[in-house]
Amino acid sequence: MKNLKLKIARVEKDLSQDELAKAVSVTRQTIGLIELGKYNPSLSLCVAICKALSKTLDDLFWEET
Repeated sequence: MKNLKLKIARVEKDLSQDELAKAVSVTRQTIGLIELGKYNPSLSLCVAICKALSKTLDDLFWEET
C-alpha cells in the first residue's frame, strides 16, 4: 500500500526525496520505495523521518482500518 501521507508531508515541507533521504541518512531510492509501499522501514528510520517532517508516527505510518 502506497504511503501517500509520507509523500504529502514531504511535499508540504518542500523537500525532494533526495533532500529527505540526506536528512535521515538513507538513499533517495529508499524514500521512493517507502512512498511506493515496497519497503518496510525500521522503527528508527520511521522516527527519523517523522522528526525531519515534524510529524508523529501516527501521522505518517498508522494505517486506518
